[in-house]
Amino acid sequence: MKPTFSDYLELTKPRLSLLSVLTALVGYLAARPAHDPWRLIWVVVGTSLAAGGVASLNQWLEVDTDSRMARTAARPLPAGKIATGSAFVIGCLMCIAALMLIFARVGPLPALFTLLTIATYLGWYTPSKRTSRWSTEIGAIAGAFPPLIGWTAGSGEVTALGLVLFGILFFWQVPHFMAIAWIYRQDYTAVHFPMPTVTDETGLLAARWSFGNTLLLVTVSLLPVALGLDTLWYGAAALASGGYFLWRAGVFLFCRDRDKAARRLFLASIAYLPVALAALVADRILFFPPLP
Repeated sequence: MKPTFSDYLELTKPRLSLLSVLTALVGYLAARPAHDPWRLIWVVVGTSLAAGGVASLNQWLEVDTDSRMARTAARPLPAGKIATGSAFVIGCLMCIAALMLIFARVGPLPALFTLLTIATYLGWYTPSKRTSRWSTEIGAIAGAFPPLIGWTAGSGEVTALGLVLFGILFFWQVPHFMAIAWIYRQDYTAVHFPMPTVTDETGLLAARWSFGNTLLLVTVSLLPVALGLDTLWYGAAALASGGYFLWRAGVFLFCRDRDKAARRLFLASIAYLPVALAALVADRILFFPPLP
């Protein structure tokens, strides 16, 4: 069977890749750089290539486990739609192109964070899923670098708000993926991934960890107001959206029907991120002057 364009597109995990691109864009806009449309385009194109390349290489590395899980068995590689060698070549070329483009057109510091994203995701997170209880947290580190790609592209340095954006993305990912891990715990059990939802069948450990990280997320999200980097308008949006997210994490912790609670926690996580990040960027653009 000849691969189609949609098969190659699926290989890049477009929805997950879009998250990386959008959070890099958030970092760039939050830095309030001087107007430079080409620089913005290169940031978007570069992070798109990096995210798609990482997704392709991740599936190349995990084709054996993907083929044994119901939710991933239909992906292009385990389904035999794309040859594993092709996925490897495509992934490598996309990652190399991303690094070269960002280094040449955006700058060495954004390129460094792009490299850290690629190396952490493929060299640390992907193999850790088979051996470590901390794989979700390791993956959260990789997933939190894209805002720093955008922030350093816009500001030229790592400063407090860039680190806050890193923290927001890090702590958000833990309850988000714990909810997914509970919903699909039978799949992860089948491939012996030592996640909390596999090692603790009650779900209590995953629920406690989700609640704790959501609480830290709300705390970190309010730091821009405390540091004078955003106004109370953003603070109100962050507190409202974070409060709802925390409530859903609390329901996941204390209720008996964790399957239903996990799905609602997942939906709450999907709703929280765009609200909080859009409020932060809008507040920065409306109430703070751009860089000279």
